[in-house]
Amino acid sequence: MDAERGLMERVAKGDQGAFSDLAQRYSGKLLAVAGRLLGSRADAEDAVQRAFLQCYAGAGGYNPQWAVSTWLYRILTNVCVDELRRRATRTAHDERAVAGPLSSSNHRPPDAHLDLHRALERVPREARVLLALRYVDGLSYGELARIRGITINTVKSQLARGKALLRDELGKRGAGHE
Repeated sequence: MDAERGLMERVAKGDQGAFSDLAQRYSGKLLAVAGRLLGSRADAEDAVQRAFLQCYAGAGGYNPQWAVSTWLYRILTNVCVDELRRRATRTAHDERAVAGPLSSSNHRPPDAHLDLHRALERVPREARVLLALRYVDGLSYGELARIRGITINTVKSQLARGKALLRDELGKRGAGHE
């Protein structure tokens, strides 16, 4: 942990080699989380790049009391939440434009992965972020609370709510049976 904090100090001083090491160390984990949140590899890669740019630009403001991973996850989840907000605005407009011909379609993709992705889209954004960080990256309740700036009880209740909604959505699609 101290080595990572030292790495961040070097990044804050403009050491590009240290930044490269940091990016190499965390890019895979961040990409997995962003992929779960955003659903597409290309969007996830863009989000991770934006997060690393924000990390580099804001490295001087890094607080060494935080684990480097916590700080990076917080930056990434904020980038992903911003992207999801932009999408929600676009999607609402697009759905209104094409609701007529598509609303009567009963077509269901056979791929369970698509069912999961669509079910996740129905889960509120904050719960989706927490679900991804908890179950994709295995973060603790305490880490989730620090990353998102909320209490542990809020983390637990949002995770429970998100899991219940996800279970209901998958059940509606016939994909939730284990």
